[in-house]
Amino acid sequence: MKIAEIEVGEISVPLVTPFKTALRTVEAIEDIVVKITADTGETGYGEAPPTAVITGDTRGSIICAIRDYIRPAILGMEIENIDGIMHKLHTCIQKNTSAKACVDMAVYDLFGKRCGVPLYRLLGGYRRELETDLTISVNPIDEMVRDSLSAVKRGFRILKVKVGQEGEKDIECIAAIRDAVGKDVKIRVDANQGWTAKEAIRILSVLEREGLDIELCEQPVKVQDIDGLRAVTKAVSTPILADESVFSAGDAMEILRTHAADLINIKLMKAGGIYGALKICAIAETCGVECMMGCMLESKLAVSAAAHLAAAKSIITRTDLDGPSLCRIDPFEGGPDFLESRIVMNDRPGIGIQSVPAFPSR
Repeated sequence: MKIAEIEVGEISVPLVTPFKTALRTVEAIEDIVVKITADTGETGYGEAPPTAVITGDTRGSIICAIRDYIRPAILGMEIENIDGIMHKLHTCIQKNTSAKACVDMAVYDLFGKRCGVPLYRLLGGYRRELETDLTISVNPIDEMVRDSLSAVKRGFRILKVKVGQEGEKDIECIAAIRDAVGKDVKIRVDANQGWTAKEAIRILSVLEREGLDIELCEQPVKVQDIDGLRAVTKAVSTPILADESVFSAGDAMEILRTHAADLINIKLMKAGGIYGALKICAIAETCGVECMMGCMLESKLAVSAAAHLAAAKSIITRTDLDGPSLCRIDPFEGGPDFLESRIVMNDRPGIGIQSVPAFPSR
Protein backbone atom coordinates (compact mmCIF):
# COMPACT_ATOMS: atom_id res chain seq x y z
CA MET A 1 0.00 0.00 0.00
CA LYS A 2 1.58 3.27 -1.18
CA ILE A 3 0.67 6.91 -0.57
CA ALA A 4 -0.89 7.96 -3.88
CA GLU A 5 -2.34 11.39 -3.04
CA ILE A 6 -2.57 13.94 -0.22
CA GLU A 7 -5.40 16.48 -0.27
CA VAL A 8 -5.96 19.45 2.04
CA GLY A 9 -9.36 20.86 3.05
CA GLU A 10 -11.05 22.89 5.77
CA ILE A 11 -13.88 22.32 8.22
CA SER A 12 -15.99 24.63 10.38
CA VAL A 13 -17.80 23.28 13.44
CA PRO A 14 -19.76 25.67 15.70
CA LEU A 15 -19.29 25.42 19.47
CA VAL A 16 -22.13 25.18 21.97
CA THR A 17 -20.73 28.20 23.82
CA PRO A 18 -17.59 30.34 23.26
CA PHE A 19 -14.38 28.68 24.50
CA LYS A 20 -12.51 31.14 26.74
CA THR A 21 -9.09 30.78 28.37
CA ALA A 22 -6.42 33.14 29.66
CA LEU A 23 -4.99 33.13 26.11
CA ARG A 24 -7.94 33.36 23.71
CA THR A 25 -11.67 33.20 22.94
CA VAL A 26 -13.01 30.93 20.17
CA GLU A 27 -16.58 30.59 18.91
CA ALA A 28 -16.15 27.87 16.27
CA ILE A 29 -13.61 25.23 15.33
CA GLU A 30 -12.02 26.29 12.04
CA ASP A 31 -9.52 23.54 11.28
CA ILE A 32 -7.41 22.17 8.46
CA VAL A 33 -8.07 18.55 7.45
CA VAL A 34 -6.11 16.19 5.24
CA LYS A 35 -7.05 13.11 3.25
CA ILE A 36 -4.38 10.62 2.25
CA THR A 37 -5.40 8.17 -0.47
CA ALA A 38 -3.46 4.96 -1.00
CA ASP A 39 -2.93 3.24 -4.34
CA THR A 40 -5.48 0.67 -3.15
CA GLY A 41 -8.16 3.38 -2.86
CA GLU A 42 -8.18 3.26 0.95
CA THR A 43 -8.20 6.64 2.72
CA GLY A 44 -6.82 8.06 5.96
CA TYR A 45 -7.81 11.33 7.61
CA GLY A 46 -6.13 13.93 9.84
CA GLU A 47 -6.91 17.32 11.37
CA ALA A 48 -4.99 20.34 12.67
CA PRO A 49 -6.27 23.43 14.48
CA PRO A 50 -4.51 26.76 13.81
CA THR A 51 -3.53 27.57 17.41
CA ALA A 52 -1.03 30.35 16.89
CA VAL A 53 -0.97 31.45 20.55
CA ILE A 54 0.29 28.00 21.58
CA THR A 55 1.99 26.20 18.68
CA GLY A 56 2.65 29.19 16.41
CA ASP A 57 0.75 27.45 13.60
CA THR A 58 -1.72 29.45 11.52
CA ARG A 59 -4.20 28.37 8.87
CA GLY A 60 -1.86 29.48 6.09
CA SER A 61 1.26 27.93 7.60
CA ILE A 62 -0.42 24.55 8.08
CA ILE A 63 -1.70 24.45 4.50
CA CYS A 64 1.66 25.56 3.11
CA ALA A 65 3.66 23.08 5.18
CA ILE A 66 1.51 20.16 4.06
CA ARG A 67 1.19 21.18 0.40
CA ASP A 68 4.71 22.43 -0.29
CA TYR A 69 6.92 20.37 2.03
CA ILE A 70 5.29 17.30 3.55
CA ARG A 71 3.31 16.10 0.52
CA PRO A 72 6.28 15.95 -1.89
CA ALA A 73 8.47 14.38 0.82
CA ILE A 74 6.29 11.32 1.51
CA LEU A 75 4.28 10.84 -1.69
CA GLY A 76 4.78 7.32 -3.07
CA MET A 77 6.11 5.82 0.16
CA GLU A 78 4.92 2.46 1.47
CA ILE A 79 2.45 2.98 4.30
CA GLU A 80 4.01 0.07 6.24
CA ASN A 81 7.28 2.04 6.39
CA ILE A 82 6.14 4.10 9.37
CA ASP A 83 9.66 4.93 10.55
CA GLY A 84 10.75 6.04 7.09
CA ILE A 85 7.64 8.16 6.56
CA MET A 86 8.04 9.82 9.94
CA HIS A 87 11.71 10.53 9.31
CA LYS A 88 10.80 12.34 6.09
CA LEU A 89 7.83 14.06 7.75
CA HIS A 90 9.89 15.47 10.60
CA THR A 91 12.98 16.46 8.61
CA CYS A 92 11.42 18.03 5.51
CA ILE A 93 10.47 21.15 7.51
CA GLN A 94 11.27 22.39 11.01
CA LYS A 95 8.66 23.04 13.72
CA ASN A 96 5.14 23.17 12.15
CA THR A 97 4.02 20.55 14.66
CA SER A 98 0.31 20.87 13.91
CA ALA A 99 0.80 20.29 10.18
CA LYS A 100 2.95 17.26 10.99
CA ALA A 101 0.35 15.93 13.43
CA CYS A 102 -2.38 16.28 10.82
CA VAL A 103 -0.51 14.11 8.31
CA ASP A 104 0.86 11.79 11.00
CA MET A 105 -2.62 10.74 12.17
CA ALA A 106 -3.76 10.17 8.59
CA VAL A 107 -0.77 7.89 8.02
CA TYR A 108 -1.50 5.94 11.21
CA ASP A 109 -5.16 5.76 10.19
CA LEU A 110 -4.14 4.12 6.92
CA PHE A 111 -1.69 1.83 8.73
CA GLY A 112 -4.47 0.58 11.00
CA LYS A 113 -6.72 0.01 8.01
CA ARG A 114 -3.89 -1.82 6.23
CA CYS A 115 -3.64 -4.14 9.24
CA GLY A 116 -7.42 -4.38 9.60
CA VAL A 117 -7.48 -3.49 13.31
CA PRO A 118 -8.26 -0.42 15.45
CA LEU A 119 -5.25 1.81 15.96
CA TYR A 120 -5.33 1.59 19.76
CA ARG A 121 -4.68 -2.15 19.52
CA LEU A 122 -1.65 -1.62 17.28
CA LEU A 123 -0.24 0.95 19.71
CA GLY A 124 -0.66 -1.12 22.88
CA GLY A 125 -4.33 -2.01 23.41
CA TYR A 126 -4.38 -1.29 27.15
CA ARG A 127 -8.08 -0.37 27.54
CA ARG A 128 -11.29 0.04 25.56
CA GLU A 129 -12.89 2.90 27.49
CA LEU A 130 -11.77 6.33 28.72
CA GLU A 131 -13.25 8.99 30.99
CA THR A 132 -12.71 12.60 29.98
CA ASP A 133 -13.17 15.82 31.89
CA LEU A 134 -15.15 18.80 30.56
CA THR A 135 -13.66 22.27 30.29
CA ILE A 136 -15.30 25.17 32.13
CA SER A 137 -14.38 28.35 30.25
CA VAL A 138 -13.31 31.63 31.87
CA ASN A 139 -16.46 33.69 32.57
CA PRO A 140 -18.05 35.57 35.47
CA ILE A 141 -18.16 33.32 38.55
CA ASP A 142 -21.93 32.78 38.54
CA GLU A 143 -21.77 31.66 34.90
CA MET A 144 -18.89 29.29 35.59
CA VAL A 145 -20.87 27.78 38.48
CA ARG A 146 -23.89 27.28 36.20
CA ASP A 147 -21.69 25.67 33.54
CA SER A 148 -20.16 23.37 36.17
CA LEU A 149 -23.55 22.26 37.46
CA SER A 150 -24.72 21.67 33.89
CA ALA A 151 -21.65 19.51 33.22
CA VAL A 152 -22.29 17.41 36.33
CA LYS A 153 -25.93 17.00 35.30
CA ARG A 154 -24.70 15.67 31.93
CA GLY A 155 -22.69 13.02 33.78
CA PHE A 156 -19.22 14.55 33.90
CA ARG A 157 -17.39 13.68 37.11
CA ILE A 158 -14.23 15.65 36.31
CA LEU A 159 -14.15 19.38 35.56
CA LYS A 160 -11.21 21.30 34.12
CA VAL A 161 -11.70 24.88 35.26
CA LYS A 162 -9.97 27.61 33.27
CA VAL A 163 -8.41 30.33 35.43
CA GLY A 164 -5.43 32.67 35.16
CA GLN A 165 -7.08 35.98 34.29
CA GLU A 166 -8.29 37.17 37.69
CA GLY A 167 -5.41 36.43 40.09
CA GLU A 168 -6.80 36.26 43.63
CA LYS A 169 -10.37 36.09 42.29
CA ASP A 170 -9.52 32.68 40.90
CA ILE A 171 -9.66 31.41 44.49
CA GLU A 172 -13.21 32.71 44.89
CA CYS A 173 -14.18 31.07 41.61
CA ILE A 174 -12.80 27.63 42.52
CA ALA A 175 -14.37 27.82 45.99
CA ALA A 176 -17.77 28.64 44.48
CA ILE A 177 -17.58 25.78 42.02
CA ARG A 178 -16.48 23.32 44.71
CA ASP A 179 -19.35 24.41 46.96
CA ALA A 180 -21.84 23.98 44.09
CA VAL A 181 -20.74 20.58 42.72
CA GLY A 182 -19.86 18.92 46.04
CA LYS A 183 -16.88 16.86 47.10
CA ASP A 184 -17.37 13.87 44.78
CA VAL A 185 -16.55 15.79 41.57
CA LYS A 186 -12.87 16.11 40.67
CA ILE A 187 -11.65 19.61 39.84
CA ARG A 188 -8.61 20.29 37.70
CA VAL A 189 -7.33 23.87 37.43
CA ASP A 190 -5.77 25.16 34.20
CA ALA A 191 -4.10 28.57 34.36
CA ASN A 192 -2.88 28.50 30.74
CA GLN A 193 0.35 30.32 31.77
CA GLY A 194 -1.74 33.06 33.40
CA TRP A 195 0.01 33.30 36.79
CA THR A 196 3.48 34.22 37.93
CA ALA A 197 5.27 31.67 40.08
CA LYS A 198 4.59 33.73 43.22
CA GLU A 199 0.90 34.04 42.35
CA ALA A 200 0.63 30.33 41.65
CA ILE A 201 2.23 29.39 44.98
CA ARG A 202 0.02 31.83 46.88
CA ILE A 203 -3.22 30.77 45.16
CA LEU A 204 -2.58 27.04 45.29
CA SER A 205 -1.52 27.27 48.94
CA VAL A 206 -4.84 28.96 49.78
CA LEU A 207 -6.78 26.32 47.84
CA GLU A 208 -4.95 23.64 49.82
CA ARG A 209 -5.53 25.31 53.20
CA GLU A 210 -9.23 25.69 52.47
CA GLY A 211 -9.48 21.99 51.60
CA LEU A 212 -10.84 22.55 48.09
CA ASP A 213 -9.24 19.28 46.93
CA ILE A 214 -7.75 20.24 43.56
CA GLU A 215 -6.65 17.16 41.63
CA LEU A 216 -3.94 19.03 39.68
CA CYS A 217 -2.91 22.42 38.35
CA GLU A 218 -2.02 22.67 34.68
CA GLN A 219 0.70 25.01 33.37
CA PRO A 220 0.50 27.72 36.06
CA VAL A 221 3.32 29.88 34.62
CA LYS A 222 4.70 31.06 31.30
CA VAL A 223 6.05 28.37 29.02
CA GLN A 224 9.63 29.67 29.17
CA ASP A 225 9.66 30.01 32.97
CA ILE A 226 10.96 26.53 33.80
CA ASP A 227 12.59 27.80 36.99
CA GLY A 228 9.22 29.23 38.06
CA LEU A 229 7.46 25.98 37.18
CA ARG A 230 9.98 24.06 39.29
CA ALA A 231 9.52 26.50 42.19
CA VAL A 232 5.75 26.01 42.14
CA THR A 233 6.10 22.22 41.97
CA LYS A 234 8.45 22.24 44.94
CA ALA A 235 6.37 24.65 47.05
CA VAL A 236 2.89 23.11 46.85
CA SER A 237 1.31 19.71 47.44
CA THR A 238 -1.05 20.00 44.47
CA PRO A 239 0.36 18.00 41.52
CA ILE A 240 1.63 20.29 38.75
CA LEU A 241 0.97 19.29 35.14
CA ALA A 242 3.35 20.63 32.47
CA ASP A 243 1.48 21.40 29.24
CA GLU A 244 2.81 24.13 26.96
CA SER A 245 6.28 23.56 28.40
CA VAL A 246 6.38 20.09 26.80
CA PHE A 247 6.27 19.84 23.02
CA SER A 248 8.89 17.18 22.35
CA ALA A 249 10.49 14.16 23.96
CA GLY A 250 13.49 16.38 24.67
CA ASP A 251 11.28 18.85 26.52
CA ALA A 252 9.77 16.02 28.55
CA MET A 253 13.20 14.69 29.45
CA GLU A 254 14.36 18.11 30.67
CA ILE A 255 11.19 18.72 32.71
CA LEU A 256 11.44 15.33 34.38
CA ARG A 257 15.22 15.47 34.84
CA THR A 258 14.95 18.76 36.73
CA HIS A 259 11.74 17.80 38.60
CA ALA A 260 9.99 20.88 37.19
CA ALA A 261 6.56 19.17 37.13
CA ASP A 262 4.82 16.12 38.55
CA LEU A 263 2.86 15.15 35.43
CA ILE A 264 3.11 15.59 31.66
CA ASN A 265 0.30 16.65 29.32
CA ILE A 266 0.69 15.10 25.87
CA LYS A 267 -1.05 16.73 22.91
CA LEU A 268 -0.68 15.53 19.34
CA MET A 269 -0.47 19.10 18.02
CA LYS A 270 2.51 19.85 20.24
CA ALA A 271 4.27 16.53 19.68
CA GLY A 272 3.90 16.56 15.89
CA GLY A 273 1.55 13.60 16.01
CA ILE A 274 1.32 10.08 17.36
CA TYR A 275 4.93 9.23 16.49
CA GLY A 276 6.32 12.01 18.68
CA ALA A 277 3.76 11.39 21.41
CA LEU A 278 4.87 7.76 21.69
CA LYS A 279 8.41 8.97 22.41
CA ILE A 280 7.12 11.18 25.24
CA CYS A 281 5.17 8.21 26.63
CA ALA A 282 8.34 6.11 26.63
CA ILE A 283 10.33 8.74 28.54
CA ALA A 284 7.54 9.27 31.07
CA GLU A 285 7.17 5.54 31.60
CA THR A 286 10.92 5.15 32.11
CA CYS A 287 10.79 7.89 34.77
CA GLY A 288 7.61 6.54 36.37
CA VAL A 289 5.69 9.76 35.68
CA GLU A 290 2.04 9.61 34.67
CA CYS A 291 0.67 11.48 31.67
CA MET A 292 -2.55 13.15 30.63
CA MET A 293 -3.76 12.91 27.04
CA GLY A 294 -5.05 16.34 26.08
CA CYS A 295 -6.20 18.18 22.99
CA MET A 296 -6.36 21.66 21.59
CA LEU A 297 -9.74 22.94 20.52
CA GLU A 298 -10.22 20.10 18.03
CA SER A 299 -13.17 18.28 16.52
CA LYS A 300 -13.97 14.59 16.70
CA LEU A 301 -11.44 13.69 13.99
CA ALA A 302 -8.26 14.75 15.80
CA VAL A 303 -9.66 13.87 19.22
CA SER A 304 -10.38 10.35 17.96
CA ALA A 305 -6.69 9.93 17.09
CA ALA A 306 -5.73 11.14 20.58
CA ALA A 307 -8.26 8.76 22.15
CA HIS A 308 -6.66 5.81 20.36
CA LEU A 309 -3.27 6.70 21.86
CA ALA A 310 -4.78 7.24 25.32
CA ALA A 311 -6.55 3.89 25.15
CA ALA A 312 -3.35 2.18 24.05
CA LYS A 313 -0.97 3.24 26.84
CA SER A 314 -1.15 2.52 30.58
CA ILE A 315 1.14 5.49 31.39
CA ILE A 316 -1.68 7.78 30.20
CA THR A 317 -3.84 7.83 33.33
CA ARG A 318 -5.93 10.95 32.68
CA THR A 319 -7.73 12.31 29.63
CA ASP A 320 -8.81 15.79 28.62
CA LEU A 321 -10.52 14.92 25.35
CA ASP A 322 -13.70 16.96 25.52
CA GLY A 323 -13.53 18.59 22.07
CA PRO A 324 -16.55 16.71 20.65
CA SER A 325 -18.59 17.54 23.76
CA LEU A 326 -17.97 21.26 23.16
CA CYS A 327 -19.22 21.09 19.55
CA ARG A 328 -22.78 21.88 18.54
CA ILE A 329 -22.78 19.25 15.76
CA ASP A 330 -20.86 16.12 14.80
CA PRO A 331 -20.16 16.35 11.05
CA PHE A 332 -18.22 13.08 10.87
CA GLU A 333 -19.20 9.48 10.32
CA GLY A 334 -17.46 6.85 12.43
CA GLY A 335 -14.72 7.09 15.04
CA PRO A 336 -14.86 6.08 18.72
CA ASP A 337 -18.16 6.57 20.51
CA PHE A 338 -18.16 9.87 22.44
CA LEU A 339 -20.84 9.48 25.10
CA GLU A 340 -20.42 12.68 27.13
CA SER A 341 -17.81 11.76 29.77
CA ARG A 342 -17.24 8.27 28.33
CA ILE A 343 -15.19 7.54 25.23
CA VAL A 344 -15.67 3.96 24.05
CA MET A 345 -13.37 2.41 21.47
CA ASN A 346 -14.81 0.07 18.86
CA ASP A 347 -13.57 -2.41 16.28
CA ARG A 348 -13.43 -0.13 13.24
CA PRO A 349 -9.94 -0.32 11.71
CA GLY A 350 -7.54 2.60 11.97
CA ILE A 351 -8.87 5.69 13.70
CA GLY A 352 -12.35 4.72 12.51
CA ILE A 353 -13.45 7.96 10.84
CA GLN A 354 -15.25 6.99 7.64
CA SER A 355 -16.12 10.35 6.10
CA VAL A 356 -15.08 14.01 6.44
CA PRO A 357 -17.32 16.79 5.02
CA ALA A 358 -14.40 18.58 3.36
CA PHE A 359 -13.93 15.55 1.10
CA PRO A 360 -17.34 14.51 -0.31
CA SER A 361 -17.53 11.11 -1.96
CA ARG A 362 -17.04 11.26 -5.69
